[in-house]
Amino acid sequence: MVFDIETVPDIDSGRGLFALDGLSREDVGKAMAHLRQQKTGSEFQPLHLHRIVAISVTLRAGNGFHVWSLGDLESPEKELVQRFFDGVERYSPDLVSWNGSGFDLPVVHYRSLLHGVSAPRYWEVGDEDRAFRYNNYLGRFHWRHLDLMDVLAGYQLRAAAPLDQVASMCGFPGKMGMSGAKVWDTWLEDDVQSIRDYCETDVLNTYLVYLRFELIRGHLDQAGYERECQLVKDTLQASGKPHLEAFLSAWTDGTGESEREMPAQ
Repeated sequence: MVFDIETVPDIDSGRGLFALDGLSREDVGKAMAHLRQQKTGSEFQPLHLHRIVAISVTLRAGNGFHVWSLGDLESPEKELVQRFFDGVERYSPDLVSWNGSGFDLPVVHYRSLLHGVSAPRYWEVGDEDRAFRYNNYLGRFHWRHLDLMDVLAGYQLRAAAPLDQVASMCGFPGKMGMSGAKVWDTWLEDDVQSIRDYCETDVLNTYLVYLRFELIRGHLDQAGYERECQLVKDTLQASGKPHLEAFLSAWTDGTGESEREMPAQ
């Protein structure tokens, strides 16, 4: 199960922590960005002050491949986090991410702490299930969660690469008409659907890089790799969703962000 999250500043916590009561959500966001800029030289908020607005996943199980966003447009953050952990509880899947160890999972940890979301399977380290003692979701060098960025960089921060560039380098679409930097403005416009669509293309890029990784480490041969790619193409073709069809076209046409935009909803 490949996963990715999209976040905005946690303005509810920001109001309380920085005495910003009475300000609009946009002004709270600006104030938090200014305070962070003064402290660190960057507006990027500490991970405990990120609010999750979308979680998207791909799931390869049995004979099927699926891509979707958890919950719906009105789902509160707690429901998104709960649904993510419900999937872990039910399936104990191998998790795959791009920078999940450095960003996505720590954010999910803090938000589950905030909302009181229980996830015993995820936090298992072998006390109840001995199979998790040497292969769990929390161990950096365990494979139940594979952070592709971390592994490909040899666990060296200076060697880390952006997903967009790695995906494009491998012939996949990369970013299409949006980036993480635009999520805040899009959220202020109450356009959660566009954020979810963007997040789904990110997990697709990650999954396709993962398939290439499985090829280079010998878990797939060339024929198997091509079958897996074809399964993804067939799924996107049958989806009936404009953003997934645009992703497929960008992939098969060999075009990327500079030539294609995400379709308007």
